[in-house]
Amino acid sequence: MNGSRIAAVGHYQPAKVLTNEDLAGLVDTSDEWITSRVGIRTRHIAGPDEPVDELAAHAAAKALAAAGLAPGDIDLVLVATSTAVDRSPNMAARVAARLGIPSPAAMDVNVVCAGFTHALATADHAVRAGASTRALVIGADKMSDVTDWSDRTTCVLVGDGAGAAVVEAAEETGIGPVLWGSVPEMGHAVRIEGTPARFAQEGQSVYRWATTQLPPIARKACERAGLAPEELAGVVLHQANLRIIEPLAEKIGAVNAVVARDVAESGNTSAASIPLAFSKLVEQGAISTGDPVLLFGFGGNLSYAGQVVRCP
Repeated sequence: MNGSRIAAVGHYQPAKVLTNEDLAGLVDTSDEWITSRVGIRTRHIAGPDEPVDELAAHAAAKALAAAGLAPGDIDLVLVATSTAVDRSPNMAARVAARLGIPSPAAMDVNVVCAGFTHALATADHAVRAGASTRALVIGADKMSDVTDWSDRTTCVLVGDGAGAAVVEAAEETGIGPVLWGSVPEMGHAVRIEGTPARFAQEGQSVYRWATTQLPPIARKACERAGLAPEELAGVVLHQANLRIIEPLAEKIGAVNAVVARDVAESGNTSAASIPLAFSKLVEQGAISTGDPVLLFGFGGNLSYAGQVVRCP
């Protein structure tokens, strides 16, 4: 075995749905204002008794079931999140405890909206190096915990949820080489900081960076996988805003691909957004087993990470 692949995926969202009309009762906004600017219609919001690790565990359990695996088959748990409340135990250890995974390596990865693709690359490297046999990679965030619900520029964007993937050794490469990096001097453009921690961003700066600087980087991720963008069957970008997703997808040149637009019903779920949207496309049959799909995360720290994967 000299490669790795995604064996299965799963996702989870809280039951509570917050509509644009609901938000119009909280702040000075409207359905038309929100949909015209960010393309979001609804988002799922977790309750006070639904912590991040619970969201993550639900998604992970679905991925394990889809792969036909038991908790004992997993030896590495990676959770991408930026909304963990406690420093220790970390989210990965808590998820492992919830699922009954015995003695795994358990690590959190905090690269905000690009967290899942960073964690997926880390799992791929660990499996190909022989340090792991099967890894559980999860993106989970409870953005409602770090949102100022009186700020209409940010509260209309966010949602809660989780997505997960099982990564295992394979004879052929099912996860392409990662292309990752950051613009640390512009880290102030997306922030979750302060006491209590609050999400804030410089929307126009992020928009310009995402739509002008990221397309050639995403195309290079395709090149590293040995594919032209027009050969992609699917494109799953970080679900930040339809006004970013649509021009970015167009500039990548993936003219034959299904483009994930889950942001419309889920909002920006940060590290959860890519695995959540990817799992939905798989569940809906919008992409088929073996199809090449570009996963590309970007955002906080002005970090990015992308790779082409084969659909499970």
